[in-house]
Amino acid sequence: MAAFDTTRPTAVISAGSITRFATNLIGAVTTWNDARITRKSLSQLSARELDDIGLSFGDIDNVSRRAF
Repeated sequence: MAAFDTTRPTAVISAGSITRFATNLIGAVTTWNDARITRKSLSQLSARELDDIGLSFGDIDNVSRRAF
Protein backbone atom coordinates (compact mmCIF):
# COMPACT_ATOMS: atom_id res chain seq x y z
CA MET A 1 0.00 0.00 0.00
CA ALA A 2 1.38 3.42 -0.95
CA ALA A 3 1.10 6.47 1.28
CA PHE A 4 1.13 9.97 -0.13
CA ASP A 5 2.12 12.99 1.92
CA THR A 6 -0.48 15.63 1.08
CA THR A 7 0.54 18.17 3.69
CA ARG A 8 3.68 19.42 1.95
CA PRO A 9 3.30 22.63 -0.03
CA THR A 10 4.08 22.27 -3.67
CA ALA A 11 5.83 24.83 -5.81
CA VAL A 12 3.43 25.27 -8.68
CA ILE A 13 3.85 27.98 -11.24
CA SER A 14 0.59 28.41 -13.05
CA ALA A 15 -0.12 30.25 -16.24
CA GLY A 16 -2.13 32.75 -14.23
CA SER A 17 0.82 33.68 -12.02
CA ILE A 18 3.09 34.13 -15.04
CA THR A 19 0.48 36.32 -16.73
CA ARG A 20 -0.02 38.36 -13.56
CA PHE A 21 3.76 38.86 -13.23
CA ALA A 22 4.08 39.97 -16.85
CA THR A 23 1.12 42.34 -16.51
CA ASN A 24 2.56 43.88 -13.34
CA LEU A 25 5.97 44.26 -14.98
CA ILE A 26 4.52 45.97 -18.05
CA GLY A 27 2.46 48.24 -15.82
CA ALA A 28 5.50 49.23 -13.76
CA VAL A 29 7.57 49.99 -16.86
CA THR A 30 4.72 52.03 -18.35
CA THR A 31 4.29 54.03 -15.13
CA TRP A 32 8.03 54.69 -14.93
CA ASN A 33 8.13 55.84 -18.56
CA ASP A 34 5.14 58.16 -18.12
CA ALA A 35 6.80 59.78 -15.09
CA ARG A 36 10.05 60.13 -17.05
CA ILE A 37 8.29 61.87 -19.93
CA THR A 38 6.47 64.19 -17.52
CA ARG A 39 9.73 65.10 -15.76
CA LYS A 40 11.43 65.76 -19.09
CA SER A 41 8.59 67.95 -20.36
CA LEU A 42 8.40 69.99 -17.17
CA SER A 43 12.18 70.38 -17.04
CA GLN A 44 12.16 72.01 -20.46
CA LEU A 45 9.85 74.82 -19.28
CA SER A 46 11.22 78.15 -18.13
CA ALA A 47 10.81 79.40 -14.56
CA ARG A 48 8.11 81.80 -15.74
CA GLU A 49 6.17 79.06 -17.52
CA LEU A 50 6.36 76.85 -14.44
CA ASP A 51 5.19 79.79 -12.30
CA ASP A 52 2.20 80.23 -14.64
CA ILE A 53 1.04 76.72 -13.82
CA GLY A 54 1.87 77.09 -10.13
CA LEU A 55 5.07 75.06 -9.99
CA SER A 56 8.77 75.61 -9.39
CA PHE A 57 11.78 73.55 -10.43
CA GLY A 58 11.77 71.86 -7.02
CA ASP A 59 8.23 70.58 -7.59
CA ILE A 60 8.97 68.68 -10.79
CA ASP A 61 10.00 65.36 -9.18
CA ASN A 62 7.05 65.38 -6.78
CA VAL A 63 4.55 66.17 -9.52
CA SER A 64 5.87 63.46 -11.85
CA ARG A 65 5.70 60.82 -9.08
CA ARG A 66 2.26 61.87 -7.87
CA ALA A 67 0.71 61.96 -11.35
CA PHE A 68 1.13 58.22 -11.75
